[in-house]
Amino acid sequence: MAATDVCYLVFDVESVADGHLVARVRYPDEALEPTDAVRRYRDELVEKYQSDFVPYTYQVPISVVAAKVTSDFQLLDIVALDEPHCRPHVITEKFWRGWEAYQRPTLVTFNGRSFDLPLLELAAFRFGVGIPGWFDSQGPNYKQPRYRYNTEAHLDLYDLMTNHGATRLTGGLNLLATQLGKPGKIGVQGHMVQDLYDQGKLDEINDYCRCDVLDTYFVFLRAAVLLGQLSLDREQEIIAESKQWLYDRADSNAAFRIYLDHWGDWTNPWAGSEAR
Repeated sequence: MAATDVCYLVFDVESVADGHLVARVRYPDEALEPTDAVRRYRDELVEKYQSDFVPYTYQVPISVVAAKVTSDFQLLDIVALDEPHCRPHVITEKFWRGWEAYQRPTLVTFNGRSFDLPLLELAAFRFGVGIPGWFDSQGPNYKQPRYRYNTEAHLDLYDLMTNHGATRLTGGLNLLATQLGKPGKIGVQGHMVQDLYDQGKLDEINDYCRCDVLDTYFVFLRAAVLLGQLSLDREQEIIAESKQWLYDRADSNAAFRIYLDHWGDWTNPWAGSEAR
């Protein structure tokens, strides 16, 4: 695979709270153990917001999965960075160095502007990983990678579908994937990642992240149809090719087997002469 073959990186991040950081910042005078500090903070969040999701500023990435996609939207590969070790500092460096190595392909996320990318930027700050190419502020702002409306650098599918936050997409990625017949959430959900990590279930977290990336990829394909970059017939061909790609690798990858077990096909209302 040549670096020039990869035009898009469709990716997702799973992260957990850094208990040491939570203890030092929020409870500096209480000598709490890291796990106790995280538990207490989550309890406080539930009481205040009815959600125990710790803000990304206290988190580190422990799973990043990326799908490598060609300029004509075909799936080349899916990788989990630093698997099986899943070390936050190594994941962070591999992500940003990979972006450079593949000549800065378009990053594709679902709500990545609000979570995945800020988390990876903060991780780069924390671990001392230089990313001048991403923070490039030379030239007109619309060409700068971090400019919100520069979809050549980063296409956030949530931004696309909500007109950059003008409305809410209730149901999120799960809703869009389900509309396309794809699995959506299968058992594991984002709020469960911290507990899975505490139980040492890194493989399960990576598999969950892989499934989210697949959902994001198929939503990305339909977005390309929406934007006139891909015909509906060609999208369906690519989906069939991608399904075969997953079958070819399912024996060695639990996530692909799970995804295929829950696979559904999109019901095409245009099929048949009467619909036309």
